[in-house]
Amino acid sequence: MTHGLRASTGFGRRVLFACAVLAGLLQPAAAAEKTLRAVVHADLKVIDPTWTTIYITNRYGYLVYDTLFAYDSKFQAKPQMVDTWTVSPDNLTYTFTLRPGLVFHDGQKVTSADCVASLKRWMAKVSAGQVLAKFVGSLDIVDKDTFKLVLKEPFALVIDTLGSPLTAFMMPERIASKPVNEQITESVGSGPFRMVKEEWRPGNKVVFARHTGYVPRKEPADYLSGGKIAKLDRVEWLYIPDANTTLSALMAGEIDYFEAPPLDFIRLLKDNPDLTVLNIDNLGVQGLIRPNSLNPPFNNFKARQALFYLIDQPEFMQAVAGDDSLYMQFCGAYFLCHSANETEIGAVRKPDYAKAAAMLKEGGYAGEKLVVLMPTDRPQYAAATTVLIAALRKAGVAVDIQSADWSTISVRRARKDPVDKGGWNLFITTQGGPDTANPITNGWFNSRCEAANNGWACDPELEALVGKWMREADAGKRHTMIDAIQARAYESVPYVPFGQFFQPIAFRKNVTGVLETAVPVYWNIDKK
Repeated sequence: MTHGLRASTGFGRRVLFACAVLAGLLQPAAAAEKTLRAVVHADLKVIDPTWTTIYITNRYGYLVYDTLFAYDSKFQAKPQMVDTWTVSPDNLTYTFTLRPGLVFHDGQKVTSADCVASLKRWMAKVSAGQVLAKFVGSLDIVDKDTFKLVLKEPFALVIDTLGSPLTAFMMPERIASKPVNEQITESVGSGPFRMVKEEWRPGNKVVFARHTGYVPRKEPADYLSGGKIAKLDRVEWLYIPDANTTLSALMAGEIDYFEAPPLDFIRLLKDNPDLTVLNIDNLGVQGLIRPNSLNPPFNNFKARQALFYLIDQPEFMQAVAGDDSLYMQFCGAYFLCHSANETEIGAVRKPDYAKAAAMLKEGGYAGEKLVVLMPTDRPQYAAATTVLIAALRKAGVAVDIQSADWSTISVRRARKDPVDKGGWNLFITTQGGPDTANPITNGWFNSRCEAANNGWACDPELEALVGKWMREADAGKRHTMIDAIQARAYESVPYVPFGQFFQPIAFRKNVTGVLETAVPVYWNIDKK
């Protein structure tokens, strides 16, 4: 693939093709207007960040909304929308006062009622919020700028949970109060950018404009915390499924920013003097196989355990990354290698297809076709899915490959139907950053049955172990409890990690201020 790109004739054809594709997407910016044109990894179809875990919606959330707290580069929660807060002597009552100057995109002032409604929505739907909800007795409005959270029992991780990257986005009360299973279709936040909905072209383009009413914090930007200064007038998200087209457009200067370049392009990108390649997530990305615990055979833990014996991590990582400097040779940790919660307990290091076949049979597999969801527009996911399919066949499994773009798969995977009525058995996805490294905020680790992510992992015993962990106030003691949590996870199998790698981004040299935040964000970015 890259050899063709190096050839001048082939590259020229790709540049012309890229320009033709982009001609339908790009419009001249107004005079002196700073516009960043970024190609993102997926088409934005859902604009409710509490309704789905897909990354493109979460990244939309960070553009449009603001949060009460946010992690800094040391993974410590810092106040964001909150000005001051206090904790009662019995550690049960947290009182929060909002900082002045917070205004929604529709001009309305942010109030404590908005925050309470947003938190309630988040606690009903999102994994980290569900954990906090177990401890909350009440959320009460004190006045227009102040609210209090009253716990039923002490929980030392209140502020850490509110600061995690999967925290609640604050939205107007009238929107946040809608039924949690009803998708929000309005885009009204108080963040540094606002969505220009009239320019939204699903399948092609999303436009964000600087929120002129946003008042950033005075502290310097640090990871997801600090001053969110919007230096750009516009951010244009472009969705171009063909990576070669995007690469050519980036090299030709037709776009400014490539959010998720295929990893086999990275060396080529680094060799280009007009481009910067930056790894914004030092913890890395975890690849994972998600079984559907509702449908046979993976409603049986033996069949789920069999998946571990299909995994040859170097083979998966070669398919996903290619360049061995971009991945770890092996990582058996559910909570990421090189994190504070790393452990190798229970890890299966080498594949054993005969053992996998025997365990699948023991788990109830009788030769029926298993539906594997194959993304057509995510090269890394498609590569890993191809390796998974080959491994399943080595274990004697019949496979029904269902192909679709990633946004369509993200909708389909939410269906709980039987396989013969449009359901599914397996799909591949990724997660990364500090959320993955924590049993509370690792969304795919959530094993709360109907309240779990798509796939509906269900293990009360595992949840009980996590419950003991999060009730322990001593960080040192919590660390020693991780082994037991992971050992149980290797028995119940909420998902199967297949490796840990790094996903750099690439942008033109005239783009500055890109932050190392794990999640791509667009504040602090400038363009010369």
